[in-house]
Amino acid sequence: MKDLFEPDYTRDDLGDGPRRALPWITSETDSKSIQVGILATLLLHIILLFLMPHLSRLGYFGREQNKTTYSKPKPKEIEIPLSAFLPPPPPPKSPPKFVEANPNAPENTPDHTTNFSDRNQQVAQEKPTLNGHNDHPALEGKKDFQSSQIVSGRLDKPQQEAPPITQPAAQPKAAQSATERREQNPLAGNEFKKADDKDGYGSNSGKIAENNTNVTERISGAKQGALVETPNAPAALIDPRHPQPRKTLAQHVRPAIFAENKIGTTNIGPIAVDAKWSNYGVYLQRMIETVQIEWERILIASKVYPNSGSFVQVKFIMNSKGEIAKIVRVDPTGAPSEAAIRACASGITARSPYGQWTDDMIAVLGEQQEMTFVFYYE
Repeated sequence: MKDLFEPDYTRDDLGDGPRRALPWITSETDSKSIQVGILATLLLHIILLFLMPHLSRLGYFGREQNKTTYSKPKPKEIEIPLSAFLPPPPPPKSPPKFVEANPNAPENTPDHTTNFSDRNQQVAQEKPTLNGHNDHPALEGKKDFQSSQIVSGRLDKPQQEAPPITQPAAQPKAAQSATERREQNPLAGNEFKKADDKDGYGSNSGKIAENNTNVTERISGAKQGALVETPNAPAALIDPRHPQPRKTLAQHVRPAIFAENKIGTTNIGPIAVDAKWSNYGVYLQRMIETVQIEWERILIASKVYPNSGSFVQVKFIMNSKGEIAKIVRVDPTGAPSEAAIRACASGITARSPYGQWTDDMIAVLGEQQEMTFVFYYE
């Protein structure tokens, strides 16, 4: 048997010369069929290798398993608002807030504040708060509580105080012993000394005695006795070792329930709050004090004793004439009695109208304004 790669020389049927066959195809039938099969397999793989990418893009493979058709997605429209090209708007300003200032603090216009009241005032407190920057002073009070007050007092007239203890009348000077009155020395005169030389300097000197007063003659007595100016005048009743108590004046402000405020200010002075004067502030302050007095008068007359810790919120509408046009809602909390609830609404309506609004108030508030008052029972 010949080798597969052994050259095979055969004679050409058309010519006399010899013809050389392909070196890898034999003339034997069995071997030749095997070689042709191998060659056909190689050619088929080569063809498939080149056609595979094209067939996969055309969706030929797996068409029977997945018959879902894919459509070309439509282009999406993106709308950009005009505000994206504009600068951001400034932050909204805080609405003005009414606060009740201290009437005994000096008036001083603050630099920047949204608070308004019946007077100009700059925040201050007696003991400064370290690194404190607040428009309200530091106060001890209730937590989670809203209050516009910083001082407490009373609006009614002070009750008649008990008369002071009368002291016995002083005895005349003649009846007192010499040791009970103070020593008094007449004012010393001045002695003028002239210099010997006419161009020299003179001197005018005098000796100041202890306990010198404007008397003509010396009056003997104790060094620290009571001062008696004339022989018939009574002795002074003021003892420097026991001074009389300081007279205090009650502040003409509403009774207050303070809200706790830990952060105050570094300004030292009488307790005060940042606030600017306005006609609306003066109007509100006068109205609030009027309602407070009327509300307390109704409670005293009706002898109502509401539950401690209860409160009533009254929402109402006031028009530019100062009239209470409508009571919108009355919300009690803490189960106050019906009489206590009625006293709150009556305290607002009983003294209406409260006076015509000014032109600048109407420009800010309009022809009417909704307000809310809260009445606390402690």
